[in-house]
Amino acid sequence: MDAQLHCRHKSMSAIIGKNGVTHHKREGDLCTPLGTFSLRQVFYRADRVIKPQSALPVIPLSLQDGWCDDPSSSSYNQHIQLPSSFRHEILWREDAVYDLIVVIGYNDSPAEPGKGSAIFMHLQRPNKTPTEGCVALTEADLRFVLASGATEITIHPPR
Repeated sequence: MDAQLHCRHKSMSAIIGKNGVTHHKREGDLCTPLGTFSLRQVFYRADRVIKPQSALPVIPLSLQDGWCDDPSSSSYNQHIQLPSSFRHEILWREDAVYDLIVVIGYNDSPAEPGKGSAIFMHLQRPNKTPTEGCVALTEADLRFVLASGATEITIHPPR
């Protein structure tokens, strides 16, 4: 799904969830949630990319970094250290998609089990395939957003 991200008078091509956007996000629905959300922190692969400029906390990733997406866990929709017996995403990936990750503050204050987890802004795949619910940008555009001092994102329905 192709979408637009607007930041400081610049429009950027963004990729969103395979099933579009929704006000009723559920775990695994392949939708991107609608609303205005704080941007929490940035993770990056220091072995692959330079540290981004950002007003947000910027943290280098390690092999042990993960994100819990298991609704039965008390760590649901939280950064975790691996290994974990709960279902999770591995943030240290072979592909480049998570070389730069911005945590979107969706369903995290507190997390409601099953309402969706691991909603990030991250890098687009080279073939620009849809995400599982995240917002994907080119590295240049994601760095522009971070350097602009952005601290929130509004995801709205297509016009």
